[in-house]
Amino acid sequence: MVTTRTTWQTASRVRRALIPLILFFLIMPVSYGTVRANTKPEAIPLQPIIDAANSGDTLTLEPGTYLGPIHIDKRLTISGGGRSTLLNPSPKAEVAVLIRSDGVQLQNLNIQQDNDGEAAAVRVEADQVTLKNLSIHTAGFGIVLREASGAVITNNKIRWFIPKGSAAGTRGNGIDLYNSHGASISKNEISYLRDGIYLENSRNTKVDQNRLSYLRYGVHCMYINGSSVTDNIGEYNVTGAMVMGVKDVVVSGNSFRKQSQNVHSQGILLYDVRTSRIFNNLVEGNRVGIFMQQSSGNTLRNNLVLRNFVGIQFEGAEDNRFQRNGFIANVIEAQASGSQNNELNGNFWDSFQGLDISGDGFSDLPYAINPFYQQLIEREAAYQLFFQSPGMTFLSDMFNSGKEQWSADSAPLLQFELETGAGTGADEGGGQGPVMVVGWLLMFVSVITILYMGVLRL
Repeated sequence: MVTTRTTWQTASRVRRALIPLILFFLIMPVSYGTVRANTKPEAIPLQPIIDAANSGDTLTLEPGTYLGPIHIDKRLTISGGGRSTLLNPSPKAEVAVLIRSDGVQLQNLNIQQDNDGEAAAVRVEADQVTLKNLSIHTAGFGIVLREASGAVITNNKIRWFIPKGSAAGTRGNGIDLYNSHGASISKNEISYLRDGIYLENSRNTKVDQNRLSYLRYGVHCMYINGSSVTDNIGEYNVTGAMVMGVKDVVVSGNSFRKQSQNVHSQGILLYDVRTSRIFNNLVEGNRVGIFMQQSSGNTLRNNLVLRNFVGIQFEGAEDNRFQRNGFIANVIEAQASGSQNNELNGNFWDSFQGLDISGDGFSDLPYAINPFYQQLIEREAAYQLFFQSPGMTFLSDMFNSGKEQWSADSAPLLQFELETGAGTGADEGGGQGPVMVVGWLLMFVSVITILYMGVLRL
């Protein structure tokens, strides 16, 4: 009896001793795995690596996280391979990358700029610099050029780094140039910043094939004579392109759509523009498609102005030429005030019922832009409540005062086909427009649908 009791007591003590050991082995792998999962690699300071390099070297960074800010004051090529990230958490208003040497190339690098205000992710103060395949998240500006000519800025993605509670006014511009001539800015994607591409006093600049969305101005141009804005896509901005104080500029092949969320939204805004060419653009679904103010000596040709509230609006625009533009499905096709001596010829107005006696495709009756409604709401904005009411339409038709001074298309086109596709960037001449292409596509879909429904009924 004593032996049995002693044996039971011994077994009980063994069990009590084994329980902590078993629990230790059960918990240890979980704890060890948790520690490993929460361990993050240290950011590697990048400036010492740059300081150790010689001018002309190519630095290919290993995948990982690097610590900024950095200053590049020698001719280097730095590539992150697309898997390297530069962080700039400095509380001071410092740029993440400052370039002060000609010929620097920075490419395939992710940059996170946490400083807001005037601080930029990349600031260039040198010539012939290439910035390529960068992915930038910034709380301030994206790329800033100052007194830097001949830059190539291509295939970059620039977005706002959104801290909670930050107001829209704290955002900077995506790409910002001042007194930086001869730059090529192409194939960049910019969103959720102030202005996508801001150009000031930067002549002979090419802005080509960029995608710009959720901005104030997609492209904002001031004093950039001899430059071009071509084949860009802008959507959901306040204004697609704001072109101001320029001459000898080309705005071609762009698509500016759905700028309509603001009372000042326009597809293309031309202010104080001289001797420039605006052609082959698509402006669709905006509050105002094309707004031209205090501009003269320009040619607007072959633009497709589609489904805007106001197709085109002139204020103080004189001595301009408007030819072969198509105004389709706009609520108000055109408004004009204080705009004389403009040559409107051969445009298509889809609400106009013309008369073609000679059979040449042009109306023998002119299309006059009645300024009654615009003048009325300028004097009393509340009359907008009666827009397109029977009484407003009747009064507008009765208004003929000063008709000889109205802007008028002397020979409206009765059937519309773009000479080249809007949004292609091709020069004027040849080809079929998107209206024809869309028409054929709709006809094809309709035929297939009819056939398909017929098969189902059989």
